[in-house]
Amino acid sequence: MSLLERLNKDIIQAMKNKEKDKLTTFRMLKSSLQNEAIKLGKQELSEEEELTVLSREMKQRKDSLQEFDKAGRDDLVEKLRMELSYVKAYMPKQLSEEELMTIISETIAVIGASSKADMGKVMAALMPKVKGKADGSLVNKLVQQHLS
Repeated sequence: MSLLERLNKDIIQAMKNKEKDKLTTFRMLKSSLQNEAIKLGKQELSEEEELTVLSREMKQRKDSLQEFDKAGRDDLVEKLRMELSYVKAYMPKQLSEEELMTIISETIAVIGASSKADMGKVMAALMPKVKGKADGSLVNKLVQQHLS
């Protein structure tokens, strides 16, 4: 079942259960997926493209959450936390730090990176492997620790 089909079923269920917050979030996700398909000129998105859209939605919400938190907007912070939890349900299982470190070590060994100057090469090779399965800022931090 594609992500769009899953979202459609969840939208119907949210309507039946009268869950407005879930319904709004699911509709936003569906809209983002459909807009991406239109932008790419496709009928259906591949799994990787769907994952890209979901990752973008997660990042937008996390960034907004930080901004609202700084501004003291507790009402919006709580709403965004709920939205984040709904979006996370569609994301693949996240890698643990140990799993990430293993992948990072292997990638660094393959590339032969030895200093922070090789950071760009490592990140370019690493990010496709962990796309959607790990937060980019965490990956960046771990790679920096490993190279220093």
